[in-house]
Amino acid sequence: MDISTTVLLILFFAALAAGFIDTLAGGGGLLTIPALLLAGVPPLAALATNKVQSVFGVLTASVTLIRRGWLDWRALKGVFLMALLGSMSGAVAVHWINPDWLRFIVPCVLAAIALYYLLSPQAGELETQPRVSPQLYQRAVLPAIGAYDGMFGPGTGSFYTTAGVALRGMTLLQATVQAKWLNLATNLGAVLIFVASGQVVWILGGVMLLGQMLGAWLGTLAVIRGGSRLIRPLLVTLCLVMLARYFFA
Repeated sequence: MDISTTVLLILFFAALAAGFIDTLAGGGGLLTIPALLLAGVPPLAALATNKVQSVFGVLTASVTLIRRGWLDWRALKGVFLMALLGSMSGAVAVHWINPDWLRFIVPCVLAAIALYYLLSPQAGELETQPRVSPQLYQRAVLPAIGAYDGMFGPGTGSFYTTAGVALRGMTLLQATVQAKWLNLATNLGAVLIFVASGQVVWILGGVMLLGQMLGAWLGTLAVIRGGSRLIRPLLVTLCLVMLARYFFA
């Protein structure tokens, strides 16, 4: 690969923007994966390098939330483990299967999320009665989303946030905060597999993780100050943008 200073700068700022967006709504991979592909990185290596830089973004967001008392990681060790295992299984599977089948499933999920928030403008304003049991949520829903993140990734934060609101009755802010912790698990699980398989382009991942950390820190401050007022419109917008990408890419 011919890696110029210009390419490194573009990837840095793409990661910075992605870190900010990911912290609020998810979908930052829409910026970083295409940027890596345009830089000439092969698809599987692009996924692996994207995960390395992403894990530092969600780690920054999680640590900031923990330090400010917004996230109790001790109470979420069980959900962290299930998301981690799901992600590792997805990262293993992507080496052996064609992930193109996700093109049929993911747009349907994105459309459902956008419609959910558009048609239920009060969703996530207050805590409500959970629709699924903690066991089903932890043993089935979280690993399934984690497996998707290990195989592909864009939109995972949106999926975790919406699952928390729609299935567990959380407020939008509570679900967004928990999604950072779950995203840390899924990114970490995928990174362990991708590093072991030697797919990471380290010079690109190193530059991008610096941008991710800065973007995630700024995004976390925005979450704390803006709350659901900022998260809801960004969630809908990101889902619609991702839909457009799937249909017109």
